[in-house]
Amino acid sequence: MELHHKAFGQGPPLVILHGLFGMLDNWQTLGKRFAEHFSVFLLDQRNHGRSPHAEEFNYPILAQDLLEFLEGQWIFKTHLLGHSLGGKTAMQFALDHPDRVERLVVVDIAPKRYPSGHEAIFQALEAVPLHEVRSRKEAEAFLAERIPEAGVRLFLLKNLRRQKDGSFAWKMNLPVLHRHYEEVLAPVESDGPFQGPTLFVRGGRSQYLEPEDFDDIRRLFPAARF
Repeated sequence: MELHHKAFGQGPPLVILHGLFGMLDNWQTLGKRFAEHFSVFLLDQRNHGRSPHAEEFNYPILAQDLLEFLEGQWIFKTHLLGHSLGGKTAMQFALDHPDRVERLVVVDIAPKRYPSGHEAIFQALEAVPLHEVRSRKEAEAFLAERIPEAGVRLFLLKNLRRQKDGSFAWKMNLPVLHRHYEEVLAPVESDGPFQGPTLFVRGGRSQYLEPEDFDDIRRLFPAARF
């Protein structure tokens, strides 16, 4: 699995992983700022952005993709930052390969199992008649019928791409993401903890990472700060 990526900056390596329905472009602004101090690698995870599509999709597989990427770049040890889905991938990778992670940063996600919360988004995306849509504006109008938040719509529409024949398609592998949604919600699991420096960052208006999660987090990441 050759993951699509962008790289810039100089210094110790920092790999950044996006969240569900996202892509590396989501982190480009911050990535360029971090590049003042690091060699930054922004990745599209499988079934997202411009990376290959594949049927298998779970955190051990995503962690293996990351390992193959690092080996392909001759990166033995990296700083690792992941948000949401990417945060769980980063946690799984750190637990599976602790000697490959210098420092771990997890943004707005805990290692626990989450309840379903994206069905409305899946249904909205699947309802867009891509064979009829002639512009991004038309696609947004279809999404607006089911997703009232303009910011969420604009985030999702970054996945819309025009094909050579003029029609539109989703960059992400929507059918596989929906089929494996239970794996997205699944907890991160390991036989032992990651002892390295770990920072958990909470979204100020988010409920994905709550104080009641902290004790469970510390069992897997005993050096965690919040």
